Amino acid sequence: MAPTQTAPKRALERALERAPKRANDSANTAPLWPSLPLLLLAAGLYFFGLSSFYAPTNGDEMVYIHIARLTAQAGHWLPLVSDLDHMRNTKPPLLFWQALVAGDWGANWSLFALRLPSVVYTLLTAGAVAWAAQRLSDNWRTAFLAAVIYLAFFSSFRYGRVYLTSAPETFWLALPMWAMLWSQLRPPGAVNTGPAWLARAAPWRAPAVLLWFGAFGLCMGLGLLYKSFALVAPAAATLWCALLAGQPWRLRHLLRSTVAVAWSTGLALGVFALWFALDPDPAAVWQEFVVGENAGKMAGAQGYWHAALWGDYPLLTQLLAYCENAGLLFFVVVGLAWAGGRALLQGQPWAKATPAQRTLWLWLLVWLVIFSIPSQRSARYVIPAMPALAILLALYWERLARGWFLLTLLLTSAALVVLGRIAWVLGGMDVGDPLWRWAAMLAVAVGLAAGLAALVRRDWSRKATLLACLSVYASFGLMVAPLDASLAQYSALAAQHLAGKRVAVPNGFTAQYERFHFLMPHSTLAPYDTDGRNTGALFPELPPAERLDFLLRNFDAVVWIDSDSQATAPPCAPRCTALGYRWHVKSRHKSGEVTLANVWHPEQWLLGREWLLVPAD
Repeated sequence: MAPTQTAPKRALERALERAPKRANDSANTAPLWPSLPLLLLAAGLYFFGLSSFYAPTNGDEMVYIHIARLTAQAGHWLPLVSDLDHMRNTKPPLLFWQALVAGDWGANWSLFALRLPSVVYTLLTAGAVAWAAQRLSDNWRTAFLAAVIYLAFFSSFRYGRVYLTSAPETFWLALPMWAMLWSQLRPPGAVNTGPAWLARAAPWRAPAVLLWFGAFGLCMGLGLLYKSFALVAPAAATLWCALLAGQPWRLRHLLRSTVAVAWSTGLALGVFALWFALDPDPAAVWQEFVVGENAGKMAGAQGYWHAALWGDYPLLTQLLAYCENAGLLFFVVVGLAWAGGRALLQGQPWAKATPAQRTLWLWLLVWLVIFSIPSQRSARYVIPAMPALAILLALYWERLARGWFLLTLLLTSAALVVLGRIAWVLGGMDVGDPLWRWAAMLAVAVGLAAGLAALVRRDWSRKATLLACLSVYASFGLMVAPLDASLAQYSALAAQHLAGKRVAVPNGFTAQYERFHFLMPHSTLAPYDTDGRNTGALFPELPPAERLDFLLRNFDAVVWIDSDSQATAPPCAPRCTALGYRWHVKSRHKSGEVTLANVWHPEQWLLGREWLLVPAD
């Protein structure tokens, strides 16, 4: 009898041993110490290279800096000032006011000072992500993991540490959601309070509702003043859905939640309307910002549905917005979507999810749906929902299949090889201290070693993925660091020689010439078009050789880009004299410039010389 009773028991024990552990069990037994160094490394990378001209960003950053600089020189908060046609009220004033304060009205005008507030906002958001993950999982390792994931997103690294709007708008628009999660995660025995309880309280607490949802409206209004009044739609809709996610479906709950969110929405729009009340030219604000920057994105020249299906911003690509924002973690986000879909198919209904879990999923869904409606779509528009994605990834981290992490490591390894090759080539040229090359190679080696470790040990795959991703960011920063070093810049003597003089500078994209104000702050700069692009600057119709001669005859000095990285003399010699040169990194390549034949030789397609020329005596 005993053997027949023992055999099923042993079989059950063996089955349990082979069964995968639950995410919470794995997280609770895993050591805490590996996550903390990763978090410190991720946070430190946001400060490293913060003043670099080559930090990951997009061309719009210099447009905003241009407007902020001229507004600071004007000495008033409003109206905003710009030399660019139809690009003055491109963003609400809070972004530019932030620059006026950070740059001390021009007295401390540096890229580091202008970008630092974005880093502070990003780290505060990462802290909120960690707090929410800890409350949801009751585990500090998961909390640290969520913060690292958020900082490892390419959208965070690209738009959360430079002078753009994503970091502050994400912080302010997320504050009501953190309050909702706090209310939904309170212990059952805690005193009833918070917005989730107020929306279903009977009798309804009107003073408390005014206080809570009035604060939400102020927070959302500050977010709108950084980016656009249009963000009130996804922010308010997410808040409304979060209120309904944590309560039974009742008509009175629906009405109360709607009234409460309407109060927040009205107050947020009222805060944004202060721009019209304070600006001396509200008609220009309406025409340039409301009509030009926002309403124009709802129309398509070939019809709405034609643009949505076959236009430049197709609807299907927007479905990958979160994956695109994740960057190197693209496949891990795909794995999360796969895991969520499988859970639904396997009979784990929405009703079994906690209110906080529903809130996170709704946060992602609402932003994606709303920003799929405009005819101009971009993954950047859903960046304010990325904190929810980081939390969900941390909660599902141990349940995601190992294959998603191996695909990510394959992607990061390819990126590391390319960055390592570029760093090696730069180190062999006269670009800064060779120690930077070895530091970059060390970062590359660490990332590649993490990938190899994941192949050796299955349980290292997840930690190795984050380390490899951060190694890519570190190796990139170390790779371009020599280009920002003093040895790679124009000498102080050259800048002093040009003080008070007129200097023609290249402009390959709108307002890109603004970067030369950091190099020659006391010169008068005149932009001219380069690379055959008409940006509205000077002399776009002249061929390159004639343009250079014309500029030398009409200006005291010319900054000229020579695509030949091997050139040792300026193209106008002996008609001109070079005060110095620095390396130019090409960011926009034409078709055929990069091929399989030259991809291993970045000096042929990535680098050129930027000459500082004056007419020969």
